[in-house]
Amino acid sequence: MATLKAKEIMKMSDGDREKKLKEFKLELVKAKGNASKSGNSRAKEIRKIIARIHTINKAENKSAELKKQ
Repeated sequence: MATLKAKEIMKMSDGDREKKLKEFKLELVKAKGNASKSGNSRAKEIRKIIARIHTINKAENKSAELKKQ
């Protein structure tokens, strides 16, 4: 899978983000299993992408809460 930039993640709908998050978590498990063969760089990259998705989800939830007030 290709890396996802923050701009690309922000353009996605909530459902698409959740779907990608599940895909990356599954890929992370596979990358950890193959870490001894191919190194750990792909697992590190996947963890960063997962963190980006979580960060953007949290920011959007917070802004939605502020709009309600």
